[in-house]
Amino acid sequence: MSFTEITTTDPGLELLISQAVGKLDIYPAGADRRWLLVDVCAQRLIRVQGRIPLGYWPVSTAAAGLNNRQDSGGTPAGAHRIDRKIGADHPLGTVFVGRKPTGQVWQAAADSPDDLILTRILTLAGCEHGVNQGPGVDSRARYIYLHGTNHEHRIGEPVSGGCVRLTNADIRDVFDQIEEGDPVVII
Repeated sequence: MSFTEITTTDPGLELLISQAVGKLDIYPAGADRRWLLVDVCAQRLIRVQGRIPLGYWPVSTAAAGLNNRQDSGGTPAGAHRIDRKIGADHPLGTVFVGRKPTGQVWQAAADSPDDLILTRILTLAGCEHGVNQGPGVDSRARYIYLHGTNHEHRIGEPVSGGCVRLTNADIRDVFDQIEEGDPVVII
């Protein structure tokens, strides 16, 4: 597990959280709850409670940068929610196709150029109509996920096709700490 606790004050992170909290107004419980912040510039997924960053996991977002349009290959910006949690109790490295386990388990020594979806899937639903929800920009229709990857050595680099990739151990850790419906802000 590569969760790193945040123990120091970082004015840049405080500003980022303030910007993201504005997006949480769409949630009835507001910003006083558990939520996730994808910091694309720093390639990290931050676990936040209210306005307090607890720690982060390194990630890989899209090589195409932030882009909400269908077929852009970009990671969609804005407020989302965890739509579905898929893969509970499957072994680390489980290969998924079409959000279903194939019965195969990826081994770290196996090298493949394919972008495999492994271990756990957290599907995202956009919450901002016309931004990441609705025709041409819908994150759910684009199949945007947080998921494990067979390219763990590339974590920390923006190399995905739009999803947010984590190491397999890290996606399992995130999966266990969040619930369906929890907010995710990508900024």
